[in-house]
Amino acid sequence: MPDPLFASRSPRLGLPLLFAAQAQKELFVNESLARLDGLVHCLVEGIAQTPPAAPADGECWLIGATPGGDWAGRADHLAMAQAGQWLFQPPLPGMRVFNRAAGHDLRYRDGWSAAARPAAATGGTTVDAEARATLAALIDSLVAAGILAPG
Repeated sequence: MPDPLFASRSPRLGLPLLFAAQAQKELFVNESLARLDGLVHCLVEGIAQTPPAAPADGECWLIGATPGGDWAGRADHLAMAQAGQWLFQPPLPGMRVFNRAAGHDLRYRDGWSAAARPAAATGGTTVDAEARATLAALIDSLVAAGILAPG
């Protein structure tokens, strides 16, 4: 059910918009700033099915596939703890977050996923140890940068 207080929202992130002669503008501005605070350079603590017992303000979590509690019905959403409540953001295609628990980026495209670590080079009639070592070093650098998932 839409929130009548914030009926007019921005098209992408759902930020509440001000309207002419509106009272209590700080509610709308604070709601927008709280959402932006959680979404700009987004860092999630991890993936969870239920809210943590005592989240700190500013914590952001990626809600798993079978959520419960206050997160019920919000699979794949981002949950941001702000002023003792949860703000939810549905995922958008191309959205990227850094998963602190796993140590790598996740991207949303029909579901959250991490870039898979490519297999080590094998095969061929001539083994070029330098080329394989270079490819292995490149893969290790991409893992260290959080672009590829370890594995």
